[in-house]
Amino acid sequence: MSESRTTDTSIHFKTWPNEQGFQPNYEQKTPVQLQVTGVIPAYTAGVLYRTGPGQYKVDTENGNTFQVSHWFDGFSHTHRFELVGTDSGVQVFYNSRAATDDLIEEVRKTGSLNHFSFGQKRDPCKTMFRKVQSSYEPRNPASISNVGVTLSVNMPGLEGKFSATVQERGRYDSVTSLWAKTDTSKFKKIHPETLEPIGLAQQKDLHPDLDGPLAASHAKSDPKTGDVYNYNISFAPQPTYRVFCVSAATGETSILATFSATPAYLHSLFLTEDYVIVCVWNAHLSPKELANGALIEAVQPFDDSKPAKWYIVDRKYGKGLIATYDSRAFFCFHSINAWQEPSPTDSSKIDIVAECVMFETSDVLHRLYYDLLVSSSASAQQNSMKRHFSDSKITRFRLPSIPATPIVDETKIASVEWAANETPPLELPTLNPAYLTRPHRYTYAVVGQGKSTFLDGIIKFDSETKESLFWDEHAQSPGEPIFVADPEGETEDAGVLLSVVLDGLTGRSHLLCLDAKTLTETGRAQVNGPIGFGFHGQHVPTRGVPTGDF
Repeated sequence: MSESRTTDTSIHFKTWPNEQGFQPNYEQKTPVQLQVTGVIPAYTAGVLYRTGPGQYKVDTENGNTFQVSHWFDGFSHTHRFELVGTDSGVQVFYNSRAATDDLIEEVRKTGSLNHFSFGQKRDPCKTMFRKVQSSYEPRNPASISNVGVTLSVNMPGLEGKFSATVQERGRYDSVTSLWAKTDTSKFKKIHPETLEPIGLAQQKDLHPDLDGPLAASHAKSDPKTGDVYNYNISFAPQPTYRVFCVSAATGETSILATFSATPAYLHSLFLTEDYVIVCVWNAHLSPKELANGALIEAVQPFDDSKPAKWYIVDRKYGKGLIATYDSRAFFCFHSINAWQEPSPTDSSKIDIVAECVMFETSDVLHRLYYDLLVSSSASAQQNSMKRHFSDSKITRFRLPSIPATPIVDETKIASVEWAANETPPLELPTLNPAYLTRPHRYTYAVVGQGKSTFLDGIIKFDSETKESLFWDEHAQSPGEPIFVADPEGETEDAGVLLSVVLDGLTGRSHLLCLDAKTLTETGRAQVNGPIGFGFHGQHVPTRGVPTGDF
């Protein structure tokens, strides 16, 4: 159903099972045709890729069951939905592949997971800078690297610069190369059809100065040129950010700005027509603790006395770091969009407007352990109404009067223009990708309304009216909604949303297609098993350009 309403978050709902969304037992290496009901529009023709955790438990040789601690560390799994337009409608073919077979085998043999992770509890003597202390030798180094948070199609600068480990099989079209990313500086190359892990690369393969261990999972792509922007953090001799651009035309990488700042866990950044914006929000890192091998252990306690700092980097004229702004303390996973507009107080000056999903604190990092998510867990049932994203809200910041020339000895003030306080907790925001770097009206996201121990609906938020539209159905747990525009549409919300949904009653997933204007279902494609609750995806149309890195 869909409706415009305000959710009463004080009501307790009976939850439904979600175990198979966290421990799916389904892998489909050979593409199979899915049964389609309803209508999936012909303009969706192309490929939808999805990535995220698959299983989190492994039966070991010693008879025990090893369990991953944190949802962000689940063993990555890649999914592919091919949508084929025919005279009788869209046909959908599905295949998937576990992306870490060798890592799972290592855990099965050794009973431990001693690689750098987000939140796995481990022996502190084993660090991210040392090799795994076990006798297991991987057959495929790409398959032992747990990189699977976001996906990039046609990532410039990496072709021919990766370490191939498995001979590519079958037809491979270089214009549809597929790379997985995470919050480190690693990349994993995945065959775009078979989904086999076939290579590894690092940011330093793009440029030798990008030798730090951390980066943003969500790079940003210029919607016109395809140029890719990200940052790299190194720690010696002092914490240093390097903001860089990879040219889609030449594959060359240039460093746009280098500056010292507090190291932090920054999952995403912002992009406008002229600037890259790195916001160092309040997830500050201890380099000493980071060396112990789990990122979450290095995140310092949230301190609201320390402002979030915004670094504005010129990306067109070689001016480097333009200005620094302070704002109220907050935490964030996902930026939504940013753009430039005339200042409302002085039309001769330019402001930057930036929207993100803001959290009041960084406590959410500690609410995403499997024991708090899986519905069969007593802890999850007790904590379900805390809603793991409980203090999240869409928030708009304004950075006033961007200087034309660099100002390095002054810190300006960024303010909160508004926050959507009336919506349910939400995450994984998306929008019509044609509106990246320019003002947009609609944001789509998943919500947690308290009807399950996890996510239970999709929201469409109107930033002009501050009204919300919802889709939810009993026992259905949706994933990130991907917007696919109607090429003949004339409005921002003309198109559909594609979301992978788990039916908690049947334990099977389906690809759901919603009208992006009304959030009513137009069609679905039924999968024969469960698909794990994932993170992010990319839609690559048969004609046109991918949805981009965001």
